[in-house]
Formats: sequence, structure tokens, C-alpha cells
Amino acid sequence: MSTARPPAHPPTERAGVWLKHRLNRAVVLSYTAAALLPAPGLWLRRTHHLPLGAVLQVPLPPASVLLALVLCSAGLQVPVRALTGVLRSPRTLLAGIALHLTIPLLLIPAVAFLLHRTPDSDGGSGLITAMILIVAMPVAAGATVWTSTGDGDQPTMVGLVLLSTLLSPLTIPLVIEALLPLVDGSGTAALAATGHTTRGGFALVGVVLPCAAGILCRLALPTPWLNRVLGAVVPVALVGSLVLTYSNASGALGAFVNHPRPLLLAAALAVAATVCLLSFTLGRFAARVLRLDTPSAASLTLACGMNNSSACAVLIATALPHKPHLLLPVLAYGLLQKTAANRVVRRRQPRAEGRRPGR
Repeated sequence: MSTARPPAHPPTERAGVWLKHRLNRAVVLSYTAAALLPAPGLWLRRTHHLPLGAVLQVPLPPASVLLALVLCSAGLQVPVRALTGVLRSPRTLLAGIALHLTIPLLLIPAVAFLLHRTPDSDGGSGLITAMILIVAMPVAAGATVWTSTGDGDQPTMVGLVLLSTLLSPLTIPLVIEALLPLVDGSGTAALAATGHTTRGGFALVGVVLPCAAGILCRLALPTPWLNRVLGAVVPVALVGSLVLTYSNASGALGAFVNHPRPLLLAAALAVAATVCLLSFTLGRFAARVLRLDTPSAASLTLACGMNNSSACAVLIATALPHKPHLLLPVLAYGLLQKTAANRVVRRRQPRAEGRRPGR
């Protein structure tokens, strides 16, 4: 008597699962490629024009297109109907959003105070600027990847990502404006320029609309079609996120390889590690104070420590293309937060089936 075999998954879906479980190593390879071969990444960072007819030319920024693809894919994967339970008991959701917005207001002034006491001529103003921009971003959509493969509360994590993204057109300019007095010199002008860009629609057009488009597609598509779309789009978006990481890293690491600045690199790593570690630590402490269970505590901690570094890098490339060194701490934070997330959310171990006790 033959047993029915489970349906084979499409090659693209299998490739997506394989890549998802090797994402950290793939990110490191993207950074390495950016350092050794930055030219294609620098080409992707520039805005190109797509000719439509003899006169009309449409500007096409590849980095923004890749970011939109990644965020649209994240929206496609949002189980909107699963959020009803979170809305009925929104304590963790509201606490996560509140901490995500207030932790930067506590950490960045302390980091700025320490940097202003260093012998650097501008008091680390560039590093402070980069850290303000990274902590102002919404919760990283990648946080849902960790809760889906570990012991986090997936519906709560999805709600935190979605709500922080929808609020980002309001919260990003507010956080930047609140922390603007901490920088001086050229940092003030740079931070003001990014604030102007976010108020000009970057968060709405570049972050919210792609995510909302993915959510609407999920709600509109029948289940069989949705599964096919997810099987094709998610792996492509994962590759797109790696290409975007490579492109962003090319702007910083390419210039660094040509003109090495070891002290700047060490300072960027130190500052990014400090802010990342303290953000995760405060999130874990808040979860204990609120007496959350393990899955909810993991999701709350991720919301405090994980920020959308890809959106931050695209914002810097859009508003401050002449300051690629600001990407160094952003790239460092992006890698460090993934490493920290891997420790916060323990991987689920597959259960052995058909094994008898004692064997």
C-alpha cells in the first residue's frame, strides 16, 4: 500500500527557504563583495532615467525600487486576520511602540555626551547623525523572520512592524527634530536635510505605500493565487534585500578601501555596538518589568533593538549622497542587530517523528 507523497514545493520557494536560513552569512558576503568590487553597487546608488518616448524620461532610482520590493514582500506576508487577537489585548503592542519611540530619546543623548568628550574635532557629529537616523526608522520587517523561525509572538511582531511603519511619516521627522540639537557643525545641516526629505514624502512614498500595497494584494488575492505569488515574490525580495545591502555597503566600504580611516571604522563599530546592545538590553528589561511571557518578551525586545537599516541607508543615499561615511555605522548596526536577534529568539528545533522512547 503506497503512501501519498507531500506536494513538492516550487524551486523558487525552496531557494527562498534555503536563503532565509543563511541570511547572516549572505549579508557578510554582500559586505565583502562591496569592499572588493564596489563599482556595480555605486552604479545602483545613482538615479537613472528611463526614456518613455522621444521627450519624456522617468527617473528610476534602483535603490528605492529595491527597497519598495522588499517592503511590498513584507506586506504580502502580513497575516492581517491574525492581528485581531493582538488588538483585543494590545498591551505588548502599545508597550513595544512606546519603547521603540522613547528608547532613542534616552540613549542618543548619552552617546552624544560621550562622543563630545572625545578629541575628535567635530565631537563625533557624523556618528551621532547616523545613529539618530537609524533609531528614527520603523521596526525592521526582518524581525518577523526571526519570530517565525523561533519562539517569538509572531502576530504581535507583525503588529509592531506594521504600526511603526504606518506611523513612520509622523514619527521619523519628530525623532529627528527632537534630537537635532545634539549635533553641531556639518552634522546639523546633514540631519536637517534628511528631516526635510522625510517631511517631503520619503517615509510615505518609500516605506508606507509599498508595505500597504503588499497588504492589499494579500487581502485581494484568492488563497491559491496568494501562495503562488508568495512563492515567487518572497525569494526575489530576499535576493533584492541582499542586492540593496551590497549597494548601500558599496557607498561606504568602496570609499573606505580607497581611503582607509581605521579610527573612523573602529568608532563606527563601537558606537553602533553600544546603541544596539543598550537597545536590546532595555527591551529585555522592560519585558521583565511588564512580566511578559517568553514569546511576547522576545517580540518586545526585537521591537526595541531592530530598526529598518535598509530604509535608513536609502534615506542617506537620497538626502546625503556626498556623505557615504555616514553609512558605516548604519551598516554595522544592521549586521549587529541580526546577530543580537538570533540570540533573543531561540530557533525551534524540529521534532523527531516516529521515534520510540529509548531510541
